[in-house]
Amino acid sequence: MNIFNSLGSNYDLSSVFKALFFSNNKKYRTELKKTLSEKFDGEVILTYKGRQAIEIALKILDLPKETFVAINGFTCFAVYQAAANAGLNIEYLDIEKEDLNFSPEQLKNVLKKNPQIKVVIIQNTLGYPGRVEEISKICKENSIIMIEDLAHSVGTIYENNVKAGGVGDFTVLSFSQDKIIDAVSGGALIVRNKKYQDKLSSFGNLREKDEIKDRWYPAFTYFIRSTYSFGLGKITHAILKTLNLLSKPMDNSSTPTTIAPWYCNLVKGEFSNLENNLNHRRKIASIYYESIDKKVLFSKLEKNLPNSTNLRFPILVDSRTDLINFLKKQNIFVSDIWYDAPIAPKRYMSQTNYNRECPNAEKISDRILNLPTHKNVSKQDAKKISELINQWLKQQ
Repeated sequence: MNIFNSLGSNYDLSSVFKALFFSNNKKYRTELKKTLSEKFDGEVILTYKGRQAIEIALKILDLPKETFVAINGFTCFAVYQAAANAGLNIEYLDIEKEDLNFSPEQLKNVLKKNPQIKVVIIQNTLGYPGRVEEISKICKENSIIMIEDLAHSVGTIYENNVKAGGVGDFTVLSFSQDKIIDAVSGGALIVRNKKYQDKLSSFGNLREKDEIKDRWYPAFTYFIRSTYSFGLGKITHAILKTLNLLSKPMDNSSTPTTIAPWYCNLVKGEFSNLENNLNHRRKIASIYYESIDKKVLFSKLEKNLPNSTNLRFPILVDSRTDLINFLKKQNIFVSDIWYDAPIAPKRYMSQTNYNRECPNAEKISDRILNLPTHKNVSKQDAKKISELINQWLKQQ
């Protein structure tokens, strides 16, 4: 059994052939924009990265330079980078204890101290819904723009059966590696607030070499995973990384670009299969929840499982590196933690202005380990992973 958290884990042979052989017929782009416009009720801009979509939304607002954007204090560097690239300041909102999202109460407290906050970004970490309707009410009362970042949460359901993406002024999507909608790369901005729909722009095309790397990424990663157990995959992985032939979700692209039509066709296929994807992830997450020792589970997790995308299943452990190495010996590779720092990955922290504002996020980032729920994890795999974790816990 070889199981990876990432490394093309959403792909199978069908994905390989689609990525390599889908044509670049422009109709795919038109069809996807129409689908997204109808699904999220707004005007659509397609981008190469989700963070580019956030940056475009912030620039459309044309805010003064002293403006602050409030973001989850337990997040990806890409979110920070988007706000910084837009020339705005960042306010970090610490998460609740044993939770992955900030609370309405935290937002209220910070607004009292910083009236320059004019934008709030919601992210529903790992697909687990925050208290978004309450946060939306606070934003409206204070004339604050709300952006729903659905990189983790396409398909998440809020309170009162409200679908994620149908609440904010802007909705941001990411189609990058290991996301719920995985087309190797890509993103979208849906401008839902009609006040800003006349400010849409078009962008240049992606560099050809990046597109070629993306085309081959599903094939390369499928081969690596299939041959890892007898060494060939590990060698291939090392060679491709050395030669920089594997596309990366985090790169240095700064100028917004649009995506080629073949990505759009992959995205449409992912949306068509969304319910099957979510049902599978829900079943795998439920197995983890029912099987793993409750002392390492998030206390608020159970009630959120049915309404979450369950992008990954989080547990909290001391000696996290020891558990990672223990599972690695069983050919289960979960070192891609998500998130190992308040603004992750940890290696990017020095590029932020974070200054210990989020103690709860710091504590969780030291202990969190996320388990895979993607389609290449079977029910039997989930049970085996649970058994191994329980075995390790008894040894501690």
